[in-house]
Amino acid sequence: MDLTPPQTTAELEVRARALAGLSIGELAQHAGVKLPREPRHAKGWLGQLIETRLGATAGSRAEPDFQTIGVELKTLPLNRHGRPRESTYVCTVPLTSAGDLAWETSWVRRKLSRVLWVPVEADPAIALARRRLGFPLLWSPTPEQAEMLRRDWEELMDMVCLGRLEEISARHGMCLQIRPKAANSRALRAATGASGEQTLSLPRGFYLRTSFTARILEDAYVLPGAH
Repeated sequence: MDLTPPQTTAELEVRARALAGLSIGELAQHAGVKLPREPRHAKGWLGQLIETRLGATAGSRAEPDFQTIGVELKTLPLNRHGRPRESTYVCTVPLTSAGDLAWETSWVRRKLSRVLWVPVEADPAIALARRRLGFPLLWSPTPEQAEMLRRDWEELMDMVCLGRLEEISARHGMCLQIRPKAANSRALRAATGASGEQTLSLPRGFYLRTSFTARILEDAYVLPGAH
């Protein structure tokens, strides 16, 4: 049964904590849905399932998942040592100068101002149905983290707007990075070229580095090798 949107962060936390310890198989059974056949297809599916079970409303709009209380939901796949296995998708990158160029009103800042992290087991040795959800964490960036995110975003967006999109690599950004986000090479989008002309390029997404999300967990929980 779908829930109405939570009206407070406390209500959201109560709902999320009620899911902690459940396996993905149990969660799917309670919701009356089938598990994906391939684990590699399960991440987006699981995020959507948890959103539904918690009462999220935003869908794919440029708003936090829980619009009334301004909270974004992010699942965080963990390895056998309890550390993030992969970078975390935040949102799409505006590839033309028509995008919002102010950090204060950017989609990245809106998405990351308040996040409910839901850790989930992602060890390939564990069958998908048996992987469990962990204890949720409601997080906002510290002043230091917010400044790091702002600097990365401004550096990366400067490169995008100057037509240097193709120069951006995994080396750019301390905590935030830009990576291609497309199912195939035919999914092209309008972008700004090196001379300011309009060109076509693969869609890009903003992602949080695993080192950044690992530190979030380290600050909240005691993890192996923390500090």
